[in-house]
Amino acid sequence: MSEFSHVNSNGEANMVDVSDKQASVRVARAEGYVNMSAETLAKILAGDHHKGDVFSVARIAGIQAAKQTSNLIPLCHPLMLSKVAVEFQPEPEHNRVRIESMCKLTGQTGVEMEALTAVSVTALTLFDMCKAVDPGMEITGVRVLEKQGGKTGHWQAGN
Repeated sequence: MSEFSHVNSNGEANMVDVSDKQASVRVARAEGYVNMSAETLAKILAGDHHKGDVFSVARIAGIQAAKQTSNLIPLCHPLMLSKVAVEFQPEPEHNRVRIESMCKLTGQTGVEMEALTAVSVTALTLFDMCKAVDPGMEITGVRVLEKQGGKTGHWQAGN
């Protein structure tokens, strides 16, 4: 395992200098799950939730969050994202919703943190909108699925 890039020679937190890196197209995908009761999932899918279109609100929250990642994670670089997507895959057989995000840019640093932030805030927004009817929901499995670009090239998570 390589050394931590956000720690300087004195062991102090340090923002990495990316000015010498080549700009390249960089893409990251992340996923996460919100486990809930069958009744809650059915309400969301039927459009019967009293707060309206839960997925639309959560999608917008995730996109906004990706754009704000450097304000939330202290050593992240502010990035000019060219694309952020958030998709939902209901899994009624598991009483959950799978969330997948994709972030893309042409730049000098990766977008994994933005993809993770998008998934996390999307899941938190789903939780917030449904907590009155289902306070026992659980957010699980948040992880990077894939990254492309940069010096290290392509990486993909195993199952």
